[in-house]
Amino acid sequence: MQTKKVKVGIVGGTGYTGVELLRLLAIHPNVDITAITSRGEAGLPVADMFPSLRGYIGLSFVDPAQTDLSTCDVVFFATPNGIAMQQTRDLIAKGVRVIDLAADFRIQDVTVWEKWYGMTHACPELITEAVYGLPELNREQIKSAQLVANPGCYPTAVQLGFMPLLEAGVVDESYLIADAKSGVSGAGRKAEVHSLFAEAGDNFKAYGVSGHRHLPEISQGLTMMAKKAIGLTFVPHLTPLIRGIHATLYAKLNKDVDLQQLFESRYANERFVDVLPNGSHPETRSVRGSNQCRIAVHRPQGGDTVVVLSVIDNLVKGAAGQAVQNLNIMFGLPENTGLEVVPLLP
Repeated sequence: MQTKKVKVGIVGGTGYTGVELLRLLAIHPNVDITAITSRGEAGLPVADMFPSLRGYIGLSFVDPAQTDLSTCDVVFFATPNGIAMQQTRDLIAKGVRVIDLAADFRIQDVTVWEKWYGMTHACPELITEAVYGLPELNREQIKSAQLVANPGCYPTAVQLGFMPLLEAGVVDESYLIADAKSGVSGAGRKAEVHSLFAEAGDNFKAYGVSGHRHLPEISQGLTMMAKKAIGLTFVPHLTPLIRGIHATLYAKLNKDVDLQQLFESRYANERFVDVLPNGSHPETRSVRGSNQCRIAVHRPQGGDTVVVLSVIDNLVKGAAGQAVQNLNIMFGLPENTGLEVVPLLP
């Protein structure tokens, strides 16, 4: 069991996942935050940018070029895609463990990754070493990982919803549908027209129907669960919410099974997956600010279609909270350390 504090560095502390990491790690009893980097905000006290952290974080942002992260036990990358892969090789060579909240190491096929992310991978040899950080799927591998690829937000909600069905082999894996909705914070903390209040408020739309970057990540995970090729239609939507993902998942049953029992048994020992009672409809606000995934499973009219409802907070279980959960696993801490946050309501 870990006793000394884990020295943590955060690269890219000015985005929504960065500040969410700080919110959770600020009260983590086994963590010592040693550095928070930002090229553009170097020298600025973190609490000046994020007043919510006044009294909790006393550090200032530091220039990554002037910062020695090799003294850290673990470094989080809360950066845009393509940043972590530039620095991870050197950090791992110095014995630092890395948790990447972006997509640099999530997809095992580098050709697929380069196609979807439109850049050449800087360290493809590390992709095979990276452990996909979905604890409910890869807990044992995460324990000893030097490099953890933290899952995306949509992929977390979708994979947790489909997992019991695919592992048990009770649905037609060639015809899966994920109809998912996200709040605007999923687009990141940057100025873009589509996420302006006057554009996203009082509005609802699908996007990326012909192909979304999270599609290959979700397909890869579902294939691993099913142990065979799967067929997935994934349609994301933007909603006028700040936080939250709601995934409505559809599959065709090929065996008669007690779905409620199947889900309750699969997640009985998972602190952060809550299977709701039969007939429930989980709401995004029931997980807001928490690392919880709430799931309900339905079989409309007793037919052969199963409908799974899966909700998470995209910034917590979909990003920073899951990253802290992975840190806890990697350093032998109780998995819920620093994550016992009651969801915010209203």
